[in-house]
Amino acid sequence: MHHTLSHWGLYEVVQDVDGPRLVASAKDPDPSPIGLDQLSPTVTRLRVKRPAVRRSFLEGRRAEGHLRGKEPFVEVAWDEAIALVASELERVIGRHGNSAIFGGSYGWSSAGRFHHAQGQIHRFLNCIGGYVRHRDSYSHAAANVVLPHIVAPLDTLMAQHTSWDQLAEHCELFVGFGGVPLKNAQVTAGGAMRHHVREGLEAMRRAGTRFILIGPLRADLDVGGPFEWIQIRPNTDTALMLGLMHCLLKSGRHDSGFLDRYCVGFDTVSTYLTGRADGVVKDAEWAAGITGVAADRIETLATEIVSSRTMMNVAWSLQRARHGEQPYWALITLAAMIGQIGTPGGGFGVGYGAVNSVGTSKLRMTGPTFPQLANAVSDFIPVARIADLLSKPGQSFSYNGNVYRYPDIKLVYWAGGNPFHHHQDLNTLAAAWAMPEAVIVHEQYWNPVARMADIVLPATTTLERNDLGYAGREGHLVAMKKVAEPHAQARDDYDIFAQLAARMNVGPAFTEGRDETGWLQWLYAEAVAQARKLGMALPSFEEFWDAGLIDLGDMPEAPVMLGGFRADPKGHALPTPSGKIELFSATVAGFGYQDCPGHAAWLEPDEWLGSAQAARFPLHLISNQPSRRLHSQLDHAAYSVDGKVAGREVARINPDDAARRGILGGDVIRLWNDRGSCLAAAAIDDGVMPGVVVLPTGAWYDPDRSLEVPLEKHGNPNVLTLDRGTSSLAQGSSAQTCLVEVERFEGGSAVTAFDLPEIQARAS
Repeated sequence: MHHTLSHWGLYEVVQDVDGPRLVASAKDPDPSPIGLDQLSPTVTRLRVKRPAVRRSFLEGRRAEGHLRGKEPFVEVAWDEAIALVASELERVIGRHGNSAIFGGSYGWSSAGRFHHAQGQIHRFLNCIGGYVRHRDSYSHAAANVVLPHIVAPLDTLMAQHTSWDQLAEHCELFVGFGGVPLKNAQVTAGGAMRHHVREGLEAMRRAGTRFILIGPLRADLDVGGPFEWIQIRPNTDTALMLGLMHCLLKSGRHDSGFLDRYCVGFDTVSTYLTGRADGVVKDAEWAAGITGVAADRIETLATEIVSSRTMMNVAWSLQRARHGEQPYWALITLAAMIGQIGTPGGGFGVGYGAVNSVGTSKLRMTGPTFPQLANAVSDFIPVARIADLLSKPGQSFSYNGNVYRYPDIKLVYWAGGNPFHHHQDLNTLAAAWAMPEAVIVHEQYWNPVARMADIVLPATTTLERNDLGYAGREGHLVAMKKVAEPHAQARDDYDIFAQLAARMNVGPAFTEGRDETGWLQWLYAEAVAQARKLGMALPSFEEFWDAGLIDLGDMPEAPVMLGGFRADPKGHALPTPSGKIELFSATVAGFGYQDCPGHAAWLEPDEWLGSAQAARFPLHLISNQPSRRLHSQLDHAAYSVDGKVAGREVARINPDDAARRGILGGDVIRLWNDRGSCLAAAAIDDGVMPGVVVLPTGAWYDPDRSLEVPLEKHGNPNVLTLDRGTSSLAQGSSAQTCLVEVERFEGGSAVTAFDLPEIQARAS
């Protein structure tokens, strides 16, 4: 028996008479079922078997990008496919330069440190002169950009979140803005060995911690017992936090000593809260009118959080909205006013429940990384601006205090990830996707991005190659030994890029003379060197590979976030201009952004419930993370399919909203707005607050292209979501700012998401 690793868990490989199968690791107290059926015939059926080229592209008609996703593919031999890809790269570079190539890898891809597609493609493109890249992530772009101006980078904070055992011992009140959704905590980038969020929450409850969920969905918190649910209108958490701040300021219960010693800018915040800046007092009555939370409950909540050892956490989903920077800035400001930052069990969190690793006590080590080399192209985009990049060459955009321009992209090269899941307003993306001259994709399955490509190269899966598994805050190294032979003609991304590199005369630069085993030994040597810095001696590579798993153990002391800063604010100064928490940032204020001022502020979303648009689209769509897959990965697996109804993703709606529309559980419904429409199956759920409908992301994009405005048939909410940056500061995803209407659907429209594309024989 040996182990393999995925982002959603550690698996044991069992050899049966019929072949290998995966079972959850016995070391995991709360294993995720996602991924157990990766070897099943249902999953294998959708594999890309051989290199395939879109018919008109193979015939030399590059100007017909509008046919992507609409016409058949022709299978070709590997040698021809490699030659075709190399010639396209050489043509584009020769005519337009490397800034005409978008290296669009995005997504979690493999959990292995070597065969991670994003690292592979970026190294290759850097070897041939560079590429246009992306910055940040769909998950937390607004937080990525704004937090360094306030306190510290998000990754720094995630690595030191107060541990669950510290919370169980010291936390009296846990307030979750957006909750701590266990479905999200199934994963960690690089692999979750031991899922601990559920047991962490339940241990806190048993120890007497009181929980309050503030959000539109009751399912976003599960502590194994009762908790209070405060329903709040989506996108209004900042207003609630400002109202709580005003209550503290008005009562004089804010911690002036903490604010003076550890923070800068509270005088500006005070001026804003009291209305001296804009004539609007941000009191409880004001907040109640925006949020729907009663003013008296806001006032009592302010008293409760300041009277207890309180941890306040903000979910990543809150910053995936217009002005998504504000709830994070507001939460930190509120926590500073309470004065418990850096104490065991108190302060703030910016990731509990977002991934499994947040709150762990496992030893943290800088992991081995496949080197991507230097990129000679300086052009980049904020990650969620793909459609703008492809459709608006030369147009300027603001980002974090500077102005940039979109380059003119002629070729998209994608390996790992699915933009027709991650991105917003997919009808607009599909139109922009038609504009480049060539789209090249490495894929394992005939998913939406493969169907929308010109050239599809079949890649191996994690289980068909050897790799080294490691996640920075999970405390393990895993020998990911190959479980099965490559399917049909699938090849490793590394082998594909090595062949391309050799053909383009950069072979030695890409491979450095190493094969898969050579790179795994090199990566392990990097891990040995990092472990040595921590006083730990790792065994030889051969011993590690034979043992299969190394548990790095726990940290010497359970972490308390910003505990060092609280104990010694000068010796542990923050990486901000002042070295302190910047409740007002002169840097951000100096950017002059109307949509992101220099302190936490209430800014109405574009699609606001009080707007004229809300009369047409009165329901707020929450497009949250799915529970039965990671993003769109393995949507065709049985575990994901079993969660659908009649093959469609399930949309949950409040009973009152359903009754007004004559909707019953199991009905096919159409969700629509001016950007598009999709079908889903209805589920009636009183755990969804009135005025809200919930449709998880990740259903494979399945448009009916026979219609003038495509109807998405499978339940992909991103045909509806807003494709606009969070603000001029971060330009992150604003998916959670979205109004829709819902109605019963009486027509017939079959789901075809998992049908194989038409593969034609080559003309003789």
